[in-house]
Amino acid sequence: MAGHQPAGQLTIGDLARTTGVATSALRYWEDLGLVPAPARVSGQRRYPPAAVRLVGLILLLQDAGFSLRDIRTLIAARTADPAAWRDLHHRKLAELDARIARAQAARTAIAHTLACPHDDLEACPTFTALRAARLAGTPLHVAHEH
Repeated sequence: MAGHQPAGQLTIGDLARTTGVATSALRYWEDLGLVPAPARVSGQRRYPPAAVRLVGLILLLQDAGFSLRDIRTLIAARTADPAAWRDLHHRKLAELDARIARAQAARTAIAHTLACPHDDLEACPTFTALRAARLAGTPLHVAHEH
């Protein structure tokens, strides 16, 4: 790092290289309030070393399926209201459970199709029942439970 910057401070390029996040994403996250606006030295952003941990947290939360809006709320709630932070995690867990149930039902249906002894799916009673249930408004992951 250049000797002219304050000790320990990171330029946006340094932060991008350290975290693997594009500078444009870091600026966008700053605009959204995910990353606090850094100090400026001669007009250039200077991030504290803690910014690396914050970017790591944002990346982990994204990997867990949280939207940037959710992440902004989570970051604010971490210090302001730990109960709200936990509530957001409980809601995300329920959302993921529902998504997993839908994906598992889809996988089971596709595996059945591949293993089905009927050459024509129209002759398959399982397929016909699932189609009828779907047309009646029952999602696959619910219809397939029966």
